[in-house]
Amino acid sequence: MIAEIISVGTELLLGNIVNTNAQYISKQLADLGIEVHFQTTVGDNPKRIRSVLDIAYSRADLCILTGGLGPTKDDITREMIIAYFNKKPVMDEESVANMRERLNMITDETLRESLLKCATVPDESIIMHNHNGLSPGSIMEDQGRICILLPGVPKEMKPMFEEYVIPYLRKLSDQVLVSVDIKLLDFKHASVEEVGEAPVAAKLGTLLDGTNPTVATYIKDDGNLIRITAKASDEETALEMIRPVIDACKKAVGEQYIQSVCREEKAWNM
Repeated sequence: MIAEIISVGTELLLGNIVNTNAQYISKQLADLGIEVHFQTTVGDNPKRIRSVLDIAYSRADLCILTGGLGPTKDDITREMIIAYFNKKPVMDEESVANMRERLNMITDETLRESLLKCATVPDESIIMHNHNGLSPGSIMEDQGRICILLPGVPKEMKPMFEEYVIPYLRKLSDQVLVSVDIKLLDFKHASVEEVGEAPVAAKLGTLLDGTNPTVATYIKDDGNLIRITAKASDEETALEMIRPVIDACKKAVGEQYIQSVCREEKAWNM
């Protein structure tokens, strides 16, 4: 499965907000074995959002959109998705019930309507209730395409993703992605010629051309590292694929320049 992350919000394009959502979602999808080939950011503009969706679904099976589910006029993501998939807007009664106390305090009809807008979802969708805000998220399946709508506020988006999206995607993905890091000595204990990114890449040679597992080098302040990543049906199979590549990398770089072999911040017994 190939996914595309679409972040909606003019404030993102203006640089007023740092887009931490895309980074978080990419990492979660990688852990689920789902490939992300593109991340897109688009402003609150109907024509451009539709164009972005057309392009995204020409190259991905799954689109995850964040932002634009709020009560204001420029929050148009929900309405755009409903129109794009030819759905009908329906009211999520649980979300309405959750905001009932707030609604009872409002006498201005326009304000009440804008608040109720947050409780609108596409019909025939899986509703993801928001325990940290007003707007629910939703998951839609349409002719082989999957669309997931999430709020843009990270403190609302992350819990929703973990409660609803991860279990949903786990049922769809039959592969896991496992990464192991070979951490090299820092520059206090070895020279640039020995552990610098370019010299290390040259030593690794054709190992960097692998597709599964993949091998890549990364620059870190406390010592550069080599990351080996494998995709397989289960974790143990992925680790079995990684083990010989670790040995090959050690031999290419020189074991004397290796500080540790780690997985997910923990030492991994080889």
